[in-house]
Amino acid sequence: MKKIAITGADGFIGRNVCVRLKETGLYVPLPTTRETTSEELNAIVASADAVIHLAGVNRPKDDVEFTTGNVGTTEALITALSQAGNTAPILFASSSRAPEDTAYGRSKIAAERVLLDHAQKTGSIVSIFRLPNVFGKWSRPNYNSAVATFCHNTALGLPIQINDPNAPVTLVYVDDVIEKFLAILAKPERESGMRDVSPIYPTTVGALAATIQGFRAKRDQNLVDTVGTGLERALYATYVSALPTAAFQYPLVKHEDQRGWFSEFVKTDAAGQVSVFTAHPGITRGGHYHHTKTEKFLVVQGEALFKFRHIISDAVHEIRTTGTTPIVVETVPGWSHDVTNVGNSLLVCVLWANELFNPQKPDTITHKV
Repeated sequence: MKKIAITGADGFIGRNVCVRLKETGLYVPLPTTRETTSEELNAIVASADAVIHLAGVNRPKDDVEFTTGNVGTTEALITALSQAGNTAPILFASSSRAPEDTAYGRSKIAAERVLLDHAQKTGSIVSIFRLPNVFGKWSRPNYNSAVATFCHNTALGLPIQINDPNAPVTLVYVDDVIEKFLAILAKPERESGMRDVSPIYPTTVGALAATIQGFRAKRDQNLVDTVGTGLERALYATYVSALPTAAFQYPLVKHEDQRGWFSEFVKTDAAGQVSVFTAHPGITRGGHYHHTKTEKFLVVQGEALFKFRHIISDAVHEIRTTGTTPIVVETVPGWSHDVTNVGNSLLVCVLWANELFNPQKPDTITHKV
């Protein structure tokens, strides 16, 4: 397995990188931190097949620390590589703010030059990533990014301070950054230069805050937003990772009577809702039809008999299912239906409906099956 030296390994990106490298089974991460001595750094660098250079500072108490933290650490890395005669490829996490005429920007540019000079002298291949605001799990609030701060405050019920909601912000998800790192490790570049990571997400501070605050508000209503793709997917994962352990669970409203109980599990604005219900032996639930609403039933415990009757033709149909064989039973508009627990134990069933229940327009008409 190839050995990958990682500077700044205890930082936000570094921790994610170390975990992902181990997961591949192809690489052994060799982490270095501020606590790593020069002797230890020399030994690590000497055996490295590649280097991912993440060490640096972006919020020092004094601007002088930009030079020591960004340029100094880079020079120390290059010195160690040179002394070992190691021309391993280097992946450097620079910043999209490098071109800015600020102490931080100048320090990042200087670090890039140190690396490119090293590449020119030794033939090492240097890949420079001018990353925008990186976000994801394990990012530090009030330090790494506005996303981390917004997620932390929202998860804890704290206010968010926004000076200009229309201020633009460009984001990149940490997992996408690491995917690019892994791609280069697997297929090394042939020339030194700037590298891109995609996708990049342009948004505004106000939109970002509203999205994250919406995660909490909708969770309180058992609602889940469109969090399966794109920026919302990445933001939702980051928000959930900021939850305190006390919020790893939350109660559902339980409606219980002599038949069993019923709870709405997950609701969505665009893709219906998922519920769970039980029925005691011999109990029948349902006995109605829908004009438009459709449902999918999955028995996860017990034995069930589903009965159907067409409301015009009186045609009938029956389906038996058990929790031991996963079968989805789907209701069809214009057919009345019910489900009976025909077993000797509690029936437990998961139910998906294609729309949220609207008590004003329930689309549920009682009809004997």
